[in-house]
Amino acid sequence: MRRGADARGPAHRIEERHAPAGEVRNAQLNILSRFTLYAGATQAICAVVFALLEYKNLPLLGLLGWLGLIIAATYLSARWLNRTTLVRRRDQQPVMKIRVAVLDGAIRAAIWISMPVYAALSGAPINYTFTGGLVAMMMVSGISVAVIPAAITLWISILGLGLAFAAYYGVGATSFPGIAILTSFSGAALVGFLLLARSWQGQIDRAGVLAAKRADIRYLLQEYEDRGAGWLWQVDSQFCLTYVSPRMGELVGAATYQLLGTSLSTALGDQTGVPEILAKKERFDKIELEFGTGKAHRWVTLSGSPIIDENGDFQGYRGVGLDITDSKSSNAKLQHLANLDVLTGLPNRSRVRTLLDTALSDATDNNVSCAVMFLDLDGFKPVNDTFGHPKGDAVLKTVARRLSGIVGTRGTVGRIGGDEFAVVVNDAQSRVGVEALAEKLIAAVSDPYMIDNVQIRIGLSIGCAYGPIDGDTVDDLVRKADLALYHAKSLGRATFCNFDPQMQVEAEERVRLEHDMRQAIGTEQFHLLYQPLVSASTQRVTGFEALLRWNHPTRGPISPAVFIPIAEESGLVEQLGAWVLRQACSDAATWPDDITIAVNVSPVQLVVPALPNTVSDALQKARMSANRLELEVTESVFMSGAGNAVDVLKRLRGLGVGIALDDFGTGYSSLGYLNKAVFHKLKIDGSFVRNAATQEETVSIIKAIVMLANSFRLTITAEGVETAEDFNRMRDLGCDQIQGYLFGRPMPVERTREIVGSKWEHRLVG
Repeated sequence: MRRGADARGPAHRIEERHAPAGEVRNAQLNILSRFTLYAGATQAICAVVFALLEYKNLPLLGLLGWLGLIIAATYLSARWLNRTTLVRRRDQQPVMKIRVAVLDGAIRAAIWISMPVYAALSGAPINYTFTGGLVAMMMVSGISVAVIPAAITLWISILGLGLAFAAYYGVGATSFPGIAILTSFSGAALVGFLLLARSWQGQIDRAGVLAAKRADIRYLLQEYEDRGAGWLWQVDSQFCLTYVSPRMGELVGAATYQLLGTSLSTALGDQTGVPEILAKKERFDKIELEFGTGKAHRWVTLSGSPIIDENGDFQGYRGVGLDITDSKSSNAKLQHLANLDVLTGLPNRSRVRTLLDTALSDATDNNVSCAVMFLDLDGFKPVNDTFGHPKGDAVLKTVARRLSGIVGTRGTVGRIGGDEFAVVVNDAQSRVGVEALAEKLIAAVSDPYMIDNVQIRIGLSIGCAYGPIDGDTVDDLVRKADLALYHAKSLGRATFCNFDPQMQVEAEERVRLEHDMRQAIGTEQFHLLYQPLVSASTQRVTGFEALLRWNHPTRGPISPAVFIPIAEESGLVEQLGAWVLRQACSDAATWPDDITIAVNVSPVQLVVPALPNTVSDALQKARMSANRLELEVTESVFMSGAGNAVDVLKRLRGLGVGIALDDFGTGYSSLGYLNKAVFHKLKIDGSFVRNAATQEETVSIIKAIVMLANSFRLTITAEGVETAEDFNRMRDLGCDQIQGYLFGRPMPVERTREIVGSKWEHRLVG
């Protein structure tokens, strides 16, 4: 069932990335340092020129002292900047250094403008025209501090306000035109420099993010080798080693340089099967190999991925190896394996609970918070349905590796079942740190997966609870994390949420609504409204869409967007849907035989084999022909048990019932199911109708949908039509039927009997 005639899809969230603040400050100070010579020379030259112009009007000693002060300030500023920027690349400048740089610029500006201000206060007859030109040059030299918005703002403000004061005090009202010009110039310069600062900031961000990503990869690989978790290898297109970790040399008893240039199979003791695996030029994971005898007897696992260049040519393999001898020979390791997930090698649900219990005890004893994150993959089920379980398993393995690589020593990653994972964070004192970790996990999982040359994309939602703050027992903490995950998924894909007590309140509210719904089904609390469907060619009402509404006795009207998900989760949707079918057919039986009724069907209903029987019973009780009933399903049906759903849809078509694919183009791609002869109609989502008025791309999409529908001999209904222009546009694009507020909002059945078969006389043409 659809959640309302004007329902919208979830808003897409755009994740913004910026360079770390420390790296931004590094870059700002480096840019300041590069401009040191230019800025100092310009400011000194301007001071000397002023002194030469006004030495007759001002005390010579004062001018010399002023020049010396400017030169000293410039020298100290340059020296400080040079010393400050002589840091290692990985060091990060504290924010105090930026504040010092801002103060430094303000002081130097104040020193320079102090002499013109002194001249005005002392009544010296200086040339304000030349002085204004020099101040303008000083403002332009402010490009040296433009990378810091606060610094350039103070620089221009001090110079401009100082000269304006001096001119007004020294000349009086006759200085107003000059002050106005100075103000305009200062404003224009400030805006230009701020735009320049913004541009620099964007470049710094992009460079910083890229550098951080590269550094992360480099550090992860280095830590992987240093910690002795395994060894890395790479071979060329002839399967000869071009890189190998020293640890592999230790394992096989040879120096690294002796292994380079030999085949991987030979280096591992002429292993049978390895050449055949490499010859496939496909990814392989954890191939177990045995070599050596006696004390030198070892077991290793080998994993590798093909290297493909930009032209699609095979260039070799790179991969990892792991010595698993201890796991093969140790009873302790076997016991450990009992706590691991078989597919991913991560701790399983039982082990995760044990780890969480330990972390919670330590948190209580040491007064240091721990955390548990529940992770759920977004859009994973279609991977199994579309590509098969082997590729789905390969994706899960890759996800596990990515998660473990990101979490590292901060905690433990576990798989608690299906496409759900968990992360136990032992030290969660910094919530900012936990949130940053979650963002990294979401970004890592969202990167595409290449499985057997097939690109697969999924997402990740995360819910987090902190112990013992949110719960002091494992069960309580798990329940809170699960509530946070539920809330995160309700907000859309790639979302992270911490537990909030309000979530508990909402969960209890859902339980109460579920209870009230059980009592309300079959009573007058639920009722149907109907929205007209109008022929594009004749403008006559040809049918109605039934929309379910709930008027709670104490809460008042409850949105379908609220109670439909509760009905689906609680299993009430089947009972509620059966009532809707019976009531809609009963109401439609009072209309003329050429008027159709459309009923929305939930994806949950479509996986129930008994649905065709429910539909047949509703038609028989209403004594209505099957061809007057249309069942509307959304594309999300193909994300939940697609195979069974298609079988149910075929059985419904066998009854003579029409099947419409609703909100086409907004959800999971279902093009592969259009040729299974189950649909008779496509409904274009209202968002396309609205955007078509302003976006040519949307018009092209609608044209493509119409052509697609025509090729499958399907009729087209356009939803969300609110204006005559929308109507004309959709009709001209080839839509057969129109629905929307232009022809009326959802209405009670009594009102429908007054308009069935009527022709709308709106000025829709011309």
